Amino acid sequence: MDPAVFDFWASHLSRTAAWERTLARVVAKRPNGAGSVTLLLRPNRHWQGCAAGQHVNVTVEIDGRRVTRSYSPTAPSAARDPVEITVKAIAGGRVSTHLCLSTQVGDVVELGTAFGEMTLPAASAQVLLLAAGSGITPMMAMLREWTARARRAPLTLMYWARTRDELSFVDELRAAAAAHDDLRVRFVLTRESAEAGDELTGRIDESQVADVLAGDMQAFACGPHGFVERARALLDGRVDSFVAEAFTAPPLPAVEGGTVRVALAMSGRTLQVPRGQPLLTALEDAGLQPRSGCRMGICNSCACGKRSGASQDIRTGDIDREAAASLRICVNSALDDLVLDL
Repeated sequence: MDPAVFDFWASHLSRTAAWERTLARVVAKRPNGAGSVTLLLRPNRHWQGCAAGQHVNVTVEIDGRRVTRSYSPTAPSAARDPVEITVKAIAGGRVSTHLCLSTQVGDVVELGTAFGEMTLPAASAQVLLLAAGSGITPMMAMLREWTARARRAPLTLMYWARTRDELSFVDELRAAAAAHDDLRVRFVLTRESAEAGDELTGRIDESQVADVLAGDMQAFACGPHGFVERARALLDGRVDSFVAEAFTAPPLPAVEGGTVRVALAMSGRTLQVPRGQPLLTALEDAGLQPRSGCRMGICNSCACGKRSGASQDIRTGDIDREAAASLRICVNSALDDLVLDL
């Protein structure tokens, strides 16, 4: 049977019934910090679970168009278990705004397969978690997994936000710190003064990091690109390992201006796109809807074949002139004329 035909008729019996797609019903929605909401999703039988720290693509329909973005569940989820995500409405963010303001209990979203390598290590190593803004979401899942372990090494979480109202999970984090002698939690405010004993002020700096460093420590960081790179520089050579993920792109590398020709071999279209702009953004600006997810080069949803031409990775500046290569269009720009399998 055609899966699409099955899904159409099955949806008349249950909105989350599907041949192979992972559909999930919103079963709870609650505010969680200024501008943020937590959604609890009940998936169908196709959900295979998500390890703490991983991401999942969430697809919603907005004005008749399917749009996908990546979110980090805030708790580990085994196969068929509920999935919890916390979303902050971002100015201009279609999916985040839709999930925060328009999505209601009973609505249905589609989930992708979990992905990502930022997962909690074995219990023998001390752990340092550095989170800024929405970067708290994978860290929250990792901390919840840590508290459930029978044997564990000490863990420190430092969580930056502009104001106290923008912090999420505050009561739960303070309760966890009170219940576990081997857990330290510090809230760091960049636009307000510290008032409580577990609060600090200022952007991430040497004094803050030096106060929490210990031997045999594995560090994880998640936040905007600038925050992650500052954490990387401060911890270089001072921890056993450092794993980081940024949810904003790095500044675009300086390239020669003008446009380049991008030929889409499968659709037969040819476009002129700005040199140096992420290909995904350029194609969307031209009215196309290529597949995408995280938009950060992690989930691989946007990958397509490159038949010829030179591209540049906007994160590293690396140039790829190899033909017949796989290209993630969300983090690569065109340096000269390209032919893509789109």
